[in-house]
Amino acid sequence: MKIHDFNQRLKDAILIADGAMGSMLHEVVGPQRCFDELNTTEPEAVFRVHQAYIEAGAQIIETNTFAANRFKLAPLGLGDEVQRLNSRGVKIAREARESAAREVLIAGSIGPLGLGVQARHPDDKEILDVFYEQAMALEERGVDFYILETFSYIEEVLLAVDAIRSFSGLPIVAQLTYSEEGTTHGDIRPSDAAAQLKNKNVQVIGANCTVGPQALLPILQELAAVDDIRISGMPNAGFPKREGDRIVYPKSSPEYFALFAREAAALGARILGGCCGTTPAHIRAMAEAVKSLRPVKAHAASPVVEAVAKPAPVSQREPESQFWKKLKKKEFVVCVEIDPPKGLSLDRIFEQVDKVMASQKVDAIDINSGAMARVGMDALVVAGALEARGVETVPHLTTRDQNIIGLQAALLGAWTVGGVRNVLAITGDPPSVGDYPETSGVYEVDSVGLVKVLSRLNQGTDWAGKTLGGATNFSIGVALNPMADDLDNEIARFHAKVEAGAHYAMTQPLFDPEHWHAFLKKLGGKPAIPVMIGVWPLNSYKQALRLNNEVPGIVIPEPLLKSMEAAGASARDCGFQVARQMLAWARTELAGAYLIPPFKRYEEILEIL
Repeated sequence: MKIHDFNQRLKDAILIADGAMGSMLHEVVGPQRCFDELNTTEPEAVFRVHQAYIEAGAQIIETNTFAANRFKLAPLGLGDEVQRLNSRGVKIAREARESAAREVLIAGSIGPLGLGVQARHPDDKEILDVFYEQAMALEERGVDFYILETFSYIEEVLLAVDAIRSFSGLPIVAQLTYSEEGTTHGDIRPSDAAAQLKNKNVQVIGANCTVGPQALLPILQELAAVDDIRISGMPNAGFPKREGDRIVYPKSSPEYFALFAREAAALGARILGGCCGTTPAHIRAMAEAVKSLRPVKAHAASPVVEAVAKPAPVSQREPESQFWKKLKKKEFVVCVEIDPPKGLSLDRIFEQVDKVMASQKVDAIDINSGAMARVGMDALVVAGALEARGVETVPHLTTRDQNIIGLQAALLGAWTVGGVRNVLAITGDPPSVGDYPETSGVYEVDSVGLVKVLSRLNQGTDWAGKTLGGATNFSIGVALNPMADDLDNEIARFHAKVEAGAHYAMTQPLFDPEHWHAFLKKLGGKPAIPVMIGVWPLNSYKQALRLNNEVPGIVIPEPLLKSMEAAGASARDCGFQVARQMLAWARTELAGAYLIPPFKRYEEILEIL
């Protein structure tokens, strides 16, 4: 379809698009790993959904290709199916149109890549290539126009538009998704997004998903106030809830959607439809509500959602903790690592930490978080308890147990209530190694993503760009494994962590300076941030043998193993002597060391200081 013809249709009529696809398919075929895959495995089910919407009055049907891009398909082993799934999606939509008694337009649905907080964020060229591949597959099979929908990142939707415009002259509808506050990721308001999109040869700019009909109206009103654009709106049925393994949307009445359609039409909307949880009944009600209406010219009314002036971004600051200040001054820093209690009492932790800190040879206590995927008191909570006693801490935070919402909530509480100023960002041991092997880890982000989240909090916003009314100022630590099996990957991830905002690193325990020297050679020079070495006093030959063979990332040199075996009952003396030597060496080449007490006997660590 030519852009001129598309614009002419929107000048003369309000077009009704279809509603939800995924939830409708779920009702028919049950849960799926990928609803786009149904284009090849259950094409009849997809056809029937299209047909139901056409019969309800939809003048636009969207292809079942929302997530059919290489970035989302590859983790499912479907990366080479982009062409086939998109082609089949268009073919099914065309078959549904051909069976209709009236003309229906086919919109090629393209969703976001789901980038989120990735360890390796693809560069712009890679993103362009992914969108280009999907868009080309859709156009080759005969879509009338494109609909870019449910985008949270303005930068990403702009790249999607650029990818399409690099080869296509078809019309484009570009829709972002907004929160109830009327902003999308980065605290971008609808008017700001529209201002960036309107010069990109986009025919319609709109909003869909996330919110229900009433919350979408102020967003549409703000869009309508932008000169020379056409707008679209496709709300969810309302706020979802979880029931078992399903996300269920409220049964909003069709009459409620009819009311929305009339109000949206009065604001100047040219395309209306539904998103998650909507059904043919909602679309029928909307079609009936606007069938006698003609488009009105969008007018520059004052937005209902009042734009709040954004606070100035927080400039990058040096972390304020004493721990970091000492690292920054290149004074050797010593930490002792502890495990949180498995039960309810902190008394023994307090007693042991008091003894260690009384030596005046230790700067901070670093606190494990669910090591070996076993349940223990939360490291951030333990850190807060120790901070209240005047002990500086470096709690570990794993991405295994919480999603990005929970991680941010925990960090805000740790900063404000717990007084925590240092955090070590780690991915965490998988649940399969612990007491709950049947559970699954969250791992919504990895340690690189967590560093990005921490950096964003330090700048005064959450990951979605919402201002915090202040800013944290954590010193951000990361793990480093100089003995990783795949050193190229470890080094690439280390660089990614530094780029994301890491301030310092802590290595896996090392038992030979040459292991560090070999790593530096592979790295190509000194690290860009201070590095603290892990020092573990070995207690016995059997312990050394187990660590060497069973714990990833720990390599104990063969001469040390033989020495400890030969030492017999004196193996502990041998292990502690090596620890003293490693600590003495570290003082000459590294920024600090963290010491791992043998079998949680924290006072014994004083023997090597």
